[in-house]
Amino acid sequence: MAKKIVITDGGYASYDCERSVLEPLGCEIVVNEGTAEPLEKICTDAAGLLVRQSLIQKPLIGKMPECKVVARYGIGVDNVDLDGCAKAGIVVANTPGFCVEDVSTHAIALIFAQIRRVVSHDRRIRAGEWDIGSAEPIHRERGRTLGLVGFGAIPQCLRDKVAGFGFEVIVFDPFISDELAAEKNVTKVELNELFERADYVSVHAPLNDKTRGMIGAEQFRLMKPTAFIVNTARGPVIDETALTEALKAGELGGAGLDVWETEPPAADSPLREMPNVILSDHAGWYSEESLVNMQTRAAKAVAAVLSGERPESVVNPAVYDS
Repeated sequence: MAKKIVITDGGYASYDCERSVLEPLGCEIVVNEGTAEPLEKICTDAAGLLVRQSLIQKPLIGKMPECKVVARYGIGVDNVDLDGCAKAGIVVANTPGFCVEDVSTHAIALIFAQIRRVVSHDRRIRAGEWDIGSAEPIHRERGRTLGLVGFGAIPQCLRDKVAGFGFEVIVFDPFISDELAAEKNVTKVELNELFERADYVSVHAPLNDKTRGMIGAEQFRLMKPTAFIVNTARGPVIDETALTEALKAGELGGAGLDVWETEPPAADSPLREMPNVILSDHAGWYSEESLVNMQTRAAKAVAAVLSGERPESVVNPAVYDS
């Protein structure tokens, strides 16, 4: 009998990657394209799940007695109950590294779009203005300070890419070693010091109980009025209400947001109307190459578990202790 693998929330143009990996193992792939049928019913007899944004929580976990693995398309797993899965004997895997190049480039794009006022000039020229010049002062980036909140693979790649631009780079990350800081030529600082010193802040922290709302009113009050913040990590790391109020008060110069507390943002979100905010639709991860990489690696994680092997990246290792 074929092993049923459910793609809990469709949306990709093709699932050839998944089929090429899993069908040779005797798996049947079922894509849930948003039917009225509840997920609990679709997944009841599933041997594994491939997940984008669906919530894998109780009671769903308890209604999947055959399930051995949940593979998340992407890096973050805040939509999956890791402890609940471990107790149920379900391995949870993700696909770290699939979009390091892409997200780091997207963050750089947002940073330099703010530095050079690219979006603002585009809007104003379309509105009939010209010779904008010093109406929006632009400063050279050389000698200015770039602050990175988090220093995992993506911000390390970002740091390598901007090495020739003359930034002083400071980093807040409790887990960074002195050796890595020296190797990458960055200075370790505390979070508030980073916000005091940085001309540009790029957020790369994962979302968990400690980082949710980590950047809020206190940090924005410390920022230079000309500084700006870019977020390509997870929306809830930043207190969006506090950011909105800080922008209104002129406590910082602007923001570039690829991720949001709620996605998509509310139609009446004031951030949509602010000319000094650049908006992006959680697209930082995307390239055609990263998409193939992600889908293939997620499928390989499912295949590994069903073959009695350990996936490349397990995010609830306690499952192997039980």
